[in-house]
Amino acid sequence: MGRGLATASRPLGFAVVTAAYLAAGVVAWGVIAALPDMHPLWVTLWADLAATVVVFAASMAVANSSLYDPYWSVAPPVIAVGWVLWNDHGLSRRQAVVLVLILAWAVRLTANWARGWRGLSHEDWRYVQMRDQLPHRVPWWLVSLTGIQLMPTLVVFVGMLAVFPAVTETGRRFGVLDAVAAAVTAAAIAVEATADRQLHRFAADPANRGRVIDSGLWRRSRHPNYLGEIGFWWGMWLFGLAAAPGWWWTVIGPLGMVLLFTVVSVPMMDRRSLQRRPDYAEYMRRVPAIFPLRLRRL
Repeated sequence: MGRGLATASRPLGFAVVTAAYLAAGVVAWGVIAALPDMHPLWVTLWADLAATVVVFAASMAVANSSLYDPYWSVAPPVIAVGWVLWNDHGLSRRQAVVLVLILAWAVRLTANWARGWRGLSHEDWRYVQMRDQLPHRVPWWLVSLTGIQLMPTLVVFVGMLAVFPAVTETGRRFGVLDAVAAAVTAAAIAVEATADRQLHRFAADPANRGRVIDSGLWRRSRHPNYLGEIGFWWGMWLFGLAAAPGWWWTVIGPLGMVLLFTVVSVPMMDRRSLQRRPDYAEYMRRVPAIFPLRLRRL
């Protein structure tokens, strides 16, 4: 079935993704309905994992693990809205701001994925590389389930822990820290959007094939899109801290994001660029990986 769908049209590919995510939503709702007395965080975790397994099953059916890719940005707004509805105390200013920012981030990031996804014949090069380098004794389905799908689901869930108090705790008014959180989050979304737009524009020019983008935000950071993504999760943590200082420990969420991007994503992307772009080694020497903390050498 999977190989047959590989030649399917792009619209059909998106239809398959939509159907898979709707099925995942139905299963998640079933989990929620089955656990009425459990704390909402635990209910969310189990529903999130169940939905991930459904998407995983669909990705195996079509032989394309990239079916999971939009889950990173699709799940958070659904979770946040669910928590607001569970709270049932009306919509406060903080809740409204958090929801708007999460929705803006999610729509933009999902649209960016959709823009670059060419259909069921297109699978993220990292997954293809992982499959090709996988020892024969290790089944691919296990790697896809744990490393490509369940792990990111858990990372995002931990990142969302700070959102829970932000949208359920209403005892503290919208204040200065909330304003700082909103500014950080909005700036992070803008950075990520700008970085993606600059990269798309650069890649669209055939004259840039094999070259390194060294302009705009990419002149100060090798991965400014990751910088924006990390900033978004720090903004969410600040909202949680403003709503309930006792939830400071949810800092594990943004810290986990920093580790994910610096330890996993950046090295993988850099290795690929070193293989494909002759000038990338010199670019790495001049430009920091994510955080533009050092002055650019002249």
